[in-house]
Amino acid sequence: MKKDINKHLVTSLLLCGLSTVLNAQTTKAGKAKITVEVNTPGHRIPSTLFGSFFEDINHSTDGRLYPELIRNRSFEDSDTLENWKFINQNDASKASVINVDTLYPQVGGLNVFNRKYLSIEAKGEFKLENYGFWGMNIVKGNSYTFKLATRRVEGFNTPLKVSIVSAAGIELANAEVKGFDEGWKYYTVSLTATGSDPKAHIEISAKGNGRLHMDMISLMPDQTWKNHGLRTDLAEAFNAMQTKVFRFPGGCWVEGDSFKQMHNWKKTIGNIDTRTSSWNFWGYNATQGLGYHEYLQLAEDLGAEPLFCINVGMSHRDFVPMDQMGQWVQDALDAIEYANGAENSVWGSIRAKNGHPKPFNMKYIEIGNENGGDQYAERWKLIANAIRTKYPDITLIANSWGAYPKDPMPDLIDEHYYDNPEWFILNADKYDNYDRKSPKIFVGEYAVTSKTGKGNLRGAIGEAAWMTGLERNSDVVNMSAYAPLFCNVNHRAWPINLINFDSQHWYGLPGYYAQQLFAQNQGTVSLPVKVAGAPLLAFYEKGGLGFGTSNNSAEFKDLKVLASDGRVLFQSDFTKNIDDWQKTAGEWEVKDGVLRQSATTVNASVFFGDKSWTDYTVTFKGRKISGENGIQIYFRNQNKEDQMRWEIGCNKNTGFTLDNGFSKQIIPGSIETDRWYDIKVEVKGGTIKAYLDGKLIQEISTPNLKTNSICVSAANDELSGDIILKVVNAAPGNLKTEINLSGAEKLTGKGKAIVLTSATPLDENTMEQPTKVSPKTENVKFSGTTLTRSFPGNSLTILRLETQH
Repeated sequence: MKKDINKHLVTSLLLCGLSTVLNAQTTKAGKAKITVEVNTPGHRIPSTLFGSFFEDINHSTDGRLYPELIRNRSFEDSDTLENWKFINQNDASKASVINVDTLYPQVGGLNVFNRKYLSIEAKGEFKLENYGFWGMNIVKGNSYTFKLATRRVEGFNTPLKVSIVSAAGIELANAEVKGFDEGWKYYTVSLTATGSDPKAHIEISAKGNGRLHMDMISLMPDQTWKNHGLRTDLAEAFNAMQTKVFRFPGGCWVEGDSFKQMHNWKKTIGNIDTRTSSWNFWGYNATQGLGYHEYLQLAEDLGAEPLFCINVGMSHRDFVPMDQMGQWVQDALDAIEYANGAENSVWGSIRAKNGHPKPFNMKYIEIGNENGGDQYAERWKLIANAIRTKYPDITLIANSWGAYPKDPMPDLIDEHYYDNPEWFILNADKYDNYDRKSPKIFVGEYAVTSKTGKGNLRGAIGEAAWMTGLERNSDVVNMSAYAPLFCNVNHRAWPINLINFDSQHWYGLPGYYAQQLFAQNQGTVSLPVKVAGAPLLAFYEKGGLGFGTSNNSAEFKDLKVLASDGRVLFQSDFTKNIDDWQKTAGEWEVKDGVLRQSATTVNASVFFGDKSWTDYTVTFKGRKISGENGIQIYFRNQNKEDQMRWEIGCNKNTGFTLDNGFSKQIIPGSIETDRWYDIKVEVKGGTIKAYLDGKLIQEISTPNLKTNSICVSAANDELSGDIILKVVNAAPGNLKTEINLSGAEKLTGKGKAIVLTSATPLDENTMEQPTKVSPKTENVKFSGTTLTRSFPGNSLTILRLETQH
């Protein structure tokens, strides 16, 4: 997953139903034509083409694909009662979290890996409450297993009452736990619900004297998907996608912000209470209840190829010295042995002990995530050579962050793309001219993440257009993975997520159904396809300006904006405040003729100016005060997201980036701290020129881009005999299209059309309307080898045409 989700956005096409007029237009409506060369089949389509990427970003594992109902069950989240409520009924009892490493090290915890536990000093009646992850979904008639580890100290011998209680205070189930020992011991009881409530909670109460230590307090539903410990409805939603490759356990999750947070698969297997929880990059503690073994099991249950991404010896901040890389090399070899080794091998025997005697037959390893540069290349070489020596059949995937390593040459290179719908539509032909002698591609992460609301139809159309390009070019694009997969709606750390859920329900974005339709209707052999007619012409956007910083502070002064005819559009000497400017983050203040951003935070920006501005020249003085990066100037801004930018001293002050939305130009360079620079950006038509101290530093031009309003891929399905077309109409209105099946034989004149569309491109699915935008199926009849069909505006249509097979 990308570390920086700033959107490098592109010019928008006209959207049907938008109240805001975007700067795009269609050419005069005409009749489109699709020609499928059925008699000249192309390459075989890899079975792994359409897959999914999983990362615990949005409380998607703990909270709830992994269906533990109690939050902070092991008290590892903090040194306080995080997510627990202790009620002292007579003001005498006390509860505290014991950290074995700092408080009472002479008193051991549950085990050497589980370093914290709850200690209750009971002097009368007390109660503990836990509300789980925004409520516990309890279903009438279902059974739940409550489990905890305890030990009594100072004579505590009173039973504990365990109750599941509704939000209205009604007891839905209860049981008693008693007979505590002086040593740590597990106790388990079963609870069957007499009522339902998605917002229930658990209460643990007692009345007695003495001290009781507790740890690993768990409440789990007995019914899980395939009895493998996953929430049934979410796993079934994932399974319905028919994903063919499953990349795990994440991106930034793999690296960690530091090595303390990096993913270490060996700490995620075996007994739950010995798995080392860790603070993840996305702002919460992870129990590792869903660990390496469970990911492999999930891939097997899905019928998908497991693709494990392993740390290369680099975190976001640090890297392992080369003379200390032995552990990282061995971890990679051991991970493969755990997945594939014989039952009598070291790690294969541990896999068998954990419940899976047969090998998982993992074929794919990705070494690193979004890493690059010389540091990555030398670590890649070390790990890749070790794997190829011992496991020559493993397919090795390298990062292409900047440039992919070439020694040794990877089997696949991983590319990531996040942008708006129009970028994906305009780049649907990205791989058409890819050098077929270069390494094969794994598009390991992609999604429309901006200008799509919370995930609307237009976003799905952008992704579907892109996927037609992946399928057409699946001779070089061997695999792809939509990202990310799951999101608890109460913790949205990433803007757009395919499957959204709360404690009780879920819904898929319109893009969920696009992914499903492509996977269900892939075909086995590609058919050459040509498209003609009804092009769209994208124009350049208008918009205002903005300043920004990222992980640094900076100052700005002497701002002036001139129109192309010399008129002053805007000017400021910063003697007045900027209360009317739009701020996203940071600490912006005006003082002594200078605008200063003083917070060292990511993506601090402020926007100003008129959205109707077209061509202009902006000049100002800027200087970096402190921190990692330099100065950002945004232009053609529409709504704090839709803008282009020039970054001076980016990537930890190692480069300059000029991004006009269609393409991004990166050159090496840096700026000095505490030095004022004269900065100028000229914005004229499709050309952007960027100057520093009067010198032209970067220039980027984008010609008028033409793209067909329809994007198509075609395939033959050898199993059914069907000819399958995937047709995306990105135009706002219906498009009458002639389809010529050149050289086709044995057509029956029958078929079906599966159509994903809605009243407007802005339509979204919600918890209340989970299938508002979802596929509809109709029968198709035609004669000969030609048919005419009108494709709705903003639609994806799957045409399956029968043959006598």
